[in-house]
Amino acid sequence: MSPACCNESVHFNPYGGLAARVAAGLVNLGSAPAAEVTAMARAEGMIIEDITEDGAAEIARWTERLREVFTESDVDIRVELVNKLLADSACQPYISRHDGKPPHLHYSAEHADAVARLRAYSAGGLAHLLCEDPARMGVCGRDGCDVVYVDTSRNGRRRFCSTRCATRVHVADHRARLK
Repeated sequence: MSPACCNESVHFNPYGGLAARVAAGLVNLGSAPAAEVTAMARAEGMIIEDITEDGAAEIARWTERLREVFTESDVDIRVELVNKLLADSACQPYISRHDGKPPHLHYSAEHADAVARLRAYSAGGLAHLLCEDPARMGVCGRDGCDVVYVDTSRNGRRRFCSTRCATRVHVADHRARLK
């Protein structure tokens, strides 16, 4: 597969798929070094060239805008935010067939640089998620934790970023009830 492909998976779950998870991953990385941004994108299935340190700084600015989508509770405002992301990323989804792969979505030009591809892919993923079920994105419900997540659970009732945060809250609530 050429390094310009958006991802190697053609399956999107009904909750924004891999692209929405990339958006959450970028937000949770914040101002991470280029190697960490590259590693996260690859771990989520993107075939992407190494991101430069300048590119990582540009992505860090982009993630501030992505975070707004996760933290906003009003769906109408979320729609406005995502539409701005789509416009600013020049996201133009198209179906691609290359390297013997079945048809799959690309969110940017095949030969766009890594930063442009990450911007378009993350904006496109949030757009899918927002259209399918906007309640399936959020910020961890534990005070002091600002990790964002995409809820792919069966019942769609996730409130925490991890079992660890959920356990901390439940234990604290239990101890408070015992007093």
